[in-house]
Amino acid sequence: MDQTLSINSEFLNRFEGYAVEGVKSAASGFSSMLGESLKAQDPTFKQVPITEIPKLLGGPETEAVGIYLRAEGDVPCQFMLVIPLVRSMELVDLLLDQAPGTTKEMGSLERSALGEIGNLTSSYFLNSICRLTGLSVRPSPPAVMVDMVGAIMDIIIATCGGISDSVLLVQTKFANEKRSFETSFWVIPDNLSLEVLSTKGRG
Repeated sequence: MDQTLSINSEFLNRFEGYAVEGVKSAASGFSSMLGESLKAQDPTFKQVPITEIPKLLGGPETEAVGIYLRAEGDVPCQFMLVIPLVRSMELVDLLLDQAPGTTKEMGSLERSALGEIGNLTSSYFLNSICRLTGLSVRPSPPAVMVDMVGAIMDIIIATCGGISDSVLLVQTKFANEKRSFETSFWVIPDNLSLEVLSTKGRG
């Protein structure tokens, strides 16, 4: 029996609204941690085959930081925030109040700082979905991976256990007049999540 998810257009239309609002809320979480106002610019949402993700993020050999969480509760899913490595180092300098260019590698302190960003932005994202749907969800502690995009995706695909062939991808820039950070959120909902979210908003 095929256990992969069936994501129909009705679900996608509904989830797109949740995702766009979630990204806007995540910008608030990002802003509060950085101590300066950022907005989510031109968020885009799409469903793509999971094998296509490396190409969308610049190629499998592109170096990046992946911040992974597992969400549990009414809407169980896997959640990932991906930031290009160079941008991640700039972000660490900002978080640690260091001169630009100080961070040259990702040690435990740097990973911890990025993990907090992932935890905060994902919490705001998920809380926004919960507020819109009346559901409850709680994220796990974040796991921070620094590697090539292809290697990061291989690890995540292995944890999916054949749940889905597709990923729900949200891409945006958190930006203000001084700086911008390109980010990609991707979500793999479990079967229960699909069933629950598909019924929301029906009369």
